[in-house]
Amino acid sequence: MMEPDYSPELRPAVAEAVFGNRLIQAQTYADILVRDADLLGLLGPREMPKIWSRHILNSAVVAELVPHGATVADIGSGAGLPGLPMALARPDVAFTLIEPMERRAKWLADEAVPALGLTNVTVLRARAEEVGDRVFDVVTARAVSALPKLLKMCVPLTRAGGQILALKGSKAADEIAESRSLAKRLKIADFEIVTAGGQLLTDPTTVVRIRLI
Repeated sequence: MMEPDYSPELRPAVAEAVFGNRLIQAQTYADILVRDADLLGLLGPREMPKIWSRHILNSAVVAELVPHGATVADIGSGAGLPGLPMALARPDVAFTLIEPMERRAKWLADEAVPALGLTNVTVLRARAEEVGDRVFDVVTARAVSALPKLLKMCVPLTRAGGQILALKGSKAADEIAESRSLAKRLKIADFEIVTAGGQLLTDPTTVVRIRLI
């Protein structure tokens, strides 16, 4: 029986349109993810053949939904997804990567951010519930938890009138339905399913956008 091929995906041509003059930094990010993913449990080996299409580009295009000059918190950042690709795509936006696991937070702060030369990113080792009084214009999350639980973590970090961008898949509408009972208590103005990267990616990113009152 042949061994499965888990070779890393080659950088797609569309990456240049997404990252522009930060394309080399995006490649560096892919390289260090491949190098350290197994050691730190960042991504499984089956994800390597999709590292660009499913992870890096899928995350980066969400940056188009962020207002100019905003502050963004990426909770449960882990491998820096979606925060680091978004930060590469949007140097005008200030990102805080919030990650509770020590070895992952250390990797983000000591390896990834310096390797990419990012000056618009800080790393905070904490659970979302431990951040305190800081609030952000936008809060992002990818593969953290189901939407009802996620909202309870994200809303306290989001300023009044701000928004939460939750990267979701085909069950986005079901998760919204399960979350509507929380709207009044959490001061949620509306839920919306939007796609990011529709003009660039074959498989655009599905995002649940939650606006606060």
